[in-house]
Amino acid sequence: MLLPRVLPLLLLPLFLAGCTVVVSAPPPAPNESSAAPSPPPASADCAGSTGVIPGVAADGAVALVLETSPAVELPVPADIVAMEEDEVEPADDETMADNLLLTTPDLAAPDLEEELVLPPAATFDFPVVENPKVQYFVDYYSGPGREVFARWLERSTRYLPMMNAVFAEAGLPLDLTYLAMVESGFNPKAFSWAHASGPWQFMPRTGQLYGLQDDWWHDERRDFEKSTRAAAHHLKDLHCLFEGDWNLAVASYNAGAGKMLRATKKYDTRDFWEMSQGKYLRDETKNYLPKLMAMLLIAKQPAKYGFSNLQYQSPVASDTVIIPTATDLDIVARLSGSDYATIKELNPELKRWCTPPGLKDYPLRIPAGTREQFLAAYAELPVTARANYEHHKIKKGDTLQGLAKRYHIRVADIVALNSIRNPKALRIGSNLVLPLQPGASKIPREAFEDDYVRTRQPTHTVRKGDTLSQIAQRYDVSSQELRVWNRLGWDNVIRPGQVLVVSAGAAKSKGKTKAVTASKSGGKGKTATVSAKSSGSKKPGAKGAKTTRIVYQVKAGDTLSKIARRYDVSTSRILDWNNLSASQLLQPGQRLTLLVDDADRG
Repeated sequence: MLLPRVLPLLLLPLFLAGCTVVVSAPPPAPNESSAAPSPPPASADCAGSTGVIPGVAADGAVALVLETSPAVELPVPADIVAMEEDEVEPADDETMADNLLLTTPDLAAPDLEEELVLPPAATFDFPVVENPKVQYFVDYYSGPGREVFARWLERSTRYLPMMNAVFAEAGLPLDLTYLAMVESGFNPKAFSWAHASGPWQFMPRTGQLYGLQDDWWHDERRDFEKSTRAAAHHLKDLHCLFEGDWNLAVASYNAGAGKMLRATKKYDTRDFWEMSQGKYLRDETKNYLPKLMAMLLIAKQPAKYGFSNLQYQSPVASDTVIIPTATDLDIVARLSGSDYATIKELNPELKRWCTPPGLKDYPLRIPAGTREQFLAAYAELPVTARANYEHHKIKKGDTLQGLAKRYHIRVADIVALNSIRNPKALRIGSNLVLPLQPGASKIPREAFEDDYVRTRQPTHTVRKGDTLSQIAQRYDVSSQELRVWNRLGWDNVIRPGQVLVVSAGAAKSKGKTKAVTASKSGGKGKTATVSAKSSGSKKPGAKGAKTTRIVYQVKAGDTLSKIARRYDVSTSRILDWNNLSASQLLQPGQRLTLLVDDADRG
């Protein structure tokens, strides 16, 4: 995720001047291991550059505020309010599983202690090495995370051809396209607690600096082609800033340029692996580059790591048409012989049921081979028939009779489309869809309902003194679930004012093991048997399986990872059960409460 600390990069777009484009050869097929072109040398990529961005001091401090181009303001109705900062995107089951694999393996990643081993250089166009941390992520993605990672590999081919073409045009290593896998698993729906969005996880401000608009109607950070071009621009800026060092450029994509500049000064080195031995960089940043290398190792040789019979998706195939004025997507679907869901999938940047009102000549993707059919039918469509709906936010004094008269429609149609139970009790601030044409569908109403669930999804605003464990206990969820739903790291850092999702929402509810209160006599080896729906271990017990409470006394040399492996539970569960933070060190003699399936006791 592009952390909030990426803000020092506000000045990066100025730095691209003088960079020369170098085009690389086409990429190999996703399951082939063939030679790839080497990245251009720093001297060619950043000719005449000093590697210092104006306004970013050597310590990473921002000393200059850029005067950037203002965002395009769409002439939408005055009563439409932009998305509130606490609005949370709903996550489907597949996206929830993606988020889990994006964050879970970080917890037990080992420190780098051994020498680096270089794999065959001809396989990559990015400087890949193998070390214990890289191997850890290879083992995790090909082991516990295999099912989800296989889906990422299958999904990758939907976007890689386009991404490779964009990166080749920009003269970037083609292997860097796999950063979209590190960021989102190639999922355009990915959305973090910090409001990073899309396959490349741009923050709103950074996305705006690179030309990606985000408003109530659309979010271009979700547009796989536009966001990829922005990511290529951003990575090239970072490469120039760090004078051709791709390790530092990639790490700064996660941590922010200012953070990495300060790290190079603090440790007096430009060696990423050396500075990652210290405590200044967050674990998320220390793991970021190893994750990329692990993913490249597997993606280039999937069969070697046990990934066989992969059903790779076909590349996105579409025609692009220019929509002169706001048009409903279900009308586009009908005229192109497609369906609403397909049009939405081809245009993930669109949040609502139509192209953005007031934005003329909007480029829209439709299924490949339907362009001529669509254009012919669209030319016959009167301008007044392009939009079947109007959005209205209820204001004080509004009545259904007044709205019906204003828009020349029937009260009964408004009531039916919006499922209004009491026409005399309209809630101020609620959204209504007004059917302007007969035969209205439920699609726009469903778009509003999704938005309503998003804004009303149970959330908790972090207060001073709150801990993740306390919040989890209050809402009867686990800390791990909070991390997944909110795309948090594993250091338990939360900030006052931060809004956390505290319910799975649309995701299927899952049984959770209730905390067991330790008895006063619970000394070493004391146990108490309880019944649970499921355990929090890697191998949940069957429904109704018995779980044993164990009080474990920490010994010299113990780590959370060792204890977790010994009892076949997750380290996050141990943290939850004992109200610990991931940064706390275990002390010999310390007692830990564990809930272990009887079947897993060794």
